[in-house]
Amino acid sequence: MSTKTLPGRSIKRKAYEILNSKDVESAIEDLCRLPLRQVINSLFPLLYGGDLEIKWRAVMAMGAVVARLAREDIESARVIIRRLMWNLNDESGGIGWGSPEAMGEILANSNALAGEYSKILVSYARKDGNYQENEIMQRGVLWGIGRLAQVNPELIKGSVPYITPYLESSDATVRGLAGWIMGLLGTEDASSRLETLTGAEAEIQVFMDGRLVNLRVKDMAAEALRRIGR
Repeated sequence: MSTKTLPGRSIKRKAYEILNSKDVESAIEDLCRLPLRQVINSLFPLLYGGDLEIKWRAVMAMGAVVARLAREDIESARVIIRRLMWNLNDESGGIGWGSPEAMGEILANSNALAGEYSKILVSYARKDGNYQENEIMQRGVLWGIGRLAQVNPELIKGSVPYITPYLESSDATVRGLAGWIMGLLGTEDASSRLETLTGAEAEIQVFMDGRLVNLRVKDMAAEALRRIGR
């Protein structure tokens, strides 16, 4: 791992310029060639910026860069996870916009960190855990859990009882993301609730497969049922 450092403003500007490029995968590779800790510090403010495209690219970059750091210095990577956890703590004095999404992306990219922190990620969806009352934060938590479910579903199979109630949320995005997770986990017990959602016409914007897309909740529910085999 390179110990070379660059001026703080320089690397923040460079990270922003790289993330603005058309080829996201190449951009992230370029970021991984820079001093990793500095890159990570430059990504944090982008997680809660107003530009959604940049926010989600920062989430993707955070996952790749912290996973790279974990392979070289696992303790330094743990420090980053703990920083995200602090952002989600009431005592931090703020709202951890983007933090659960970044945590999910990191765990999806690092088996070592996923093994240590997957239960903590799920705890943010639990009413008996580190529950997030804000519906926008709930969207981030569910997205992060779903992202991990895409690559390592066995780690979060036990989250089903805590995710199922979100299928009846008043927030359409929360309902859609909860249905997405049920499909990824193959949760047959959620079939009846998913069938109810196949009548939901609400269209939501979600980040899937590396891009922001508009999807109808009914279509997400139907896809979840297809995955379950219904």
